Amino acid sequence: MTQENKKPKSVLDTATAHFRTKISGDMTHITVPEWGDAKIYFKSSNTLTEESRLLNLAQQGKTVEALVETLITKARKEDGSKMFTIHDKATFMNEVDPSVVIRVCGEMNQSLDSNLEIVEKN
Repeated sequence: MTQENKKPKSVLDTATAHFRTKISGDMTHITVPEWGDAKIYFKSSNTLTEESRLLNLAQQGKTVEALVETLITKARKEDGSKMFTIHDKATFMNEVDPSVVIRVCGEMNQSLDSNLEIVEKN
């Protein structure tokens, strides 16, 4: 097929290709000494569905629940598989040191903010 016969990509095709690149890219990690020096990997993006769920919780004043769901949603193992499931939520809410959860989520968000600043400067 020649270049002239190719159908131009739509804006939506370009947008989805961009997002696929973003979510399949490299992961960053943080180390949590309180959890046996566990390495928690995470990606720079969530889907809008995931973001919507987190924003809804925050808007309902369920900040702590939103933090726990942020951790469950973002935390990955080195191979990219999810580290936690939604079934772990009750355990996090009742049996895990809240100050560690808050710090871990803060570090993940700070890392993402730093990446955004670097991209914006370029």
